[in-house]
Amino acid sequence: MAPKRPQPATDQQVSAWRPGVPGVVEVFHARFTAYAYPMHVHDAWTLLIVDDGAVRYDLDRHEHGTPHDTVTLLPPHVPHNGSPATAGGFRKRVLYLDATHLEDRLIGAAVDQPDLRDPLLRRRVGQVHAALLRPGDELEAESRLTLVGQRLRAHLRSRDAVHPPRPDPVLARQLRELLDEHVVEGLTLKDAAALLGAHPAHLVRAFSGAYGIAPHQYLMSRRVGRARRLLLAGGSPSQVALDTGFYDQAHLTRHFRKLVGVTPGRYRSTGV
Repeated sequence: MAPKRPQPATDQQVSAWRPGVPGVVEVFHARFTAYAYPMHVHDAWTLLIVDDGAVRYDLDRHEHGTPHDTVTLLPPHVPHNGSPATAGGFRKRVLYLDATHLEDRLIGAAVDQPDLRDPLLRRRVGQVHAALLRPGDELEAESRLTLVGQRLRAHLRSRDAVHPPRPDPVLARQLRELLDEHVVEGLTLKDAAALLGAHPAHLVRAFSGAYGIAPHQYLMSRRVGRARRLLLAGGSPSQVALDTGFYDQAHLTRHFRKLVGVTPGRYRSTGV
């Protein structure tokens, strides 16, 4: 599927869609002048190029940037934020990729160096986006993305042997797995503490210390991620709110706008 043109706005433009290309969860094109992303997570790999301006972001408590000649690869499950690094804001193109192209064992290597200075890779990622904008060119996009995935894996595997796996304390991991199992219905700290045999305050400290994000922020990120997919599939904001664990549409809108930069209704209208 191809996107509609982004709707004009005073400080932002957004276009999002899910193409018929295996392994691509979502395509997201956006221009922001003042909007800043809070800390959040994705359940997919985030492959990002910036065409105008620059983005400043924190990943695993380290600050990074996105100069024009780089490709940024943010791994799943690792919290990050983002804000304009220049007065004019930034314009970016993003591919969200599942494990078809990049396996989870490469997460640690991606955390260590998310910004890749590789002009050929940068050009190839741009070619994928160009093909995705043309209805009927899905095979070209898939072919070009295969080469992109191969080059990304080469970058990450060259570091994989010398970088230990990302620390993942047992208690924090157990709570994350519980939250993943209860994204829609939710989970109270009291219930989680009973299941894991730990005090609620200790759970919060362990989770925040391991992942740099509070349990409630992690859960909301996962819910918003699900909402994005359902909205692009044609779901109405009111129904999507119920299907992803939000109290009502207003509750979804508040958190969605905070994490994505636009309302669910506007986000849904950008795709086909």
